This record gives sequence, C-alpha cells and structure tokens, in this order.
Amino acid sequence: TKEEAERLITFTNNSGPLFILGTVGITLFYDSSIGLLLLFTHILACISVGIVFRFWKKNITEQRNTDTLSTNITLNSLGEILSKSILSAINSVVLIGGFIVLFGIIFSILQKTYILSFIKIPLIPIFKLFNIGTNFTIPILTGVLELTNGVTAISEITSKNLGINVTICAFLLGFGGISILLQVLSIISKSDISIKPYILSKILQGSLAAIYTFVIINNFSYFNYLHL
Repeated sequence: TKEEAERLITFTNNSGPLFILGTVGITLFYDSSIGLLLLFTHILACISVGIVFRFWKKNITEQRNTDTLSTNITLNSLGEILSKSILSAINSVVLIGGFIVLFGIIFSILQKTYILSFIKIPLIPIFKLFNIGTNFTIPILTGVLELTNGVTAISEITSKNLGINVTICAFLLGFGGISILLQVLSIISKSDISIKPYILSKILQGSLAAIYTFVIINNFSYFNYLHL
C-alpha cells in the first residue's frame, strides 16, 4: 500500500559500506576503525528509524489491489524485460550523476559568491552551544547540500578532538544531503508516495547516528584517541 511504501523508503536508502569504509574511513580519515565505527552507527541508526516509522500512518488502511499479475514469461518477453531493466538502470545512473554535477556547480557558486559565509552567521551561536568550532560551519552546510563534498571538507579540518569530525560525518552520512533527497524525489514523483516521511526519517537518522557515535567514542576505551 501507499503507507507501506512510505514506511519502506524511510530506511532503505543509505550510504553503502564501500563508501563508508573505503572513501570516508580509509581515504579521508586514514583509519579503518573510524570507517567501521561509522558503518556500525549508520546501520544502527537505520534500523532504529525503521522501527520508529513502523508506526507511520499505522491506523490508515487502504484497499489492496487484488489484480493478479501474469507470470507467464516467454523468451521474447524476457528479452524485453531485460532491455527495459538495463535502460532503466542507465537512466538512474545518469540521473544520479547529473544531480552530483548540478550540486557541485551550486556549491561552487555559493562559495565563490560568499553566500555560504553569510548563511553561516546566524548558525554560529548554535554551533557554540554544542561546542563546535566555527570552522565547521561551511563544511557542514556543504554536507547538507551534497554528502561527498561535505564529508571531505569535514575530514580536512584540523581539530584537537577528532571525535567532533567523526560525529559530524556520522550525521551527514545519516542525513544524506539535499542532493540525495532530490534524487529520491525525482524517482518517487511518478507515484503518489509522499516525500515527507523520507525527509523526517533522514533528519532523525542523521541525529541518531551522531548520538550513537558520540556515545561510543566517549564510553569505549578503544576510541580514546577520538575522545570528545
């Protein structure tokens, strides 16, 4: 049903293990244990979101479509199905690549025109409240726009407590960024599935991932070198 689909999209679109372990952990932080920590908290936050959104529109029931689909597949129809699947996959890859390029351009424009510098001003008191340095402001805004550029910028900041960098990256990995949000919207726009639960779930997942990462860093001696 529509409600079941809305529940499913809240926790089934996540950063992949290869990206978290390889790109973020090893390439950006030069530490595989950081990648493992981020992957663990990412999965834990994802499962938590799935449990929370299990109750999304729980009392609403829709009449199910009882029409049966034909399962008779011939060699001719199999070829048609395969060709449509490949074309659909190529379209999706091009669409995602297009969004990445688009947001790369948007980020460059915002940076060159100093718009990001103006946007960060009202956020500085909030960051100080959470004991986050003002040098993290623009990288976080970057990550909110586009994930890869954001985590790259966060990893390059020299910080006395590396745990701050890792915790912020955990939030960005869980949230995903506006670029990914629009990618999802472009795919589900052909249906009647609402984007609202997805937006709420990504904010929640990012927050939970950051909280889980913070708790683990501060309570497990293995991560003392990241201690906040």
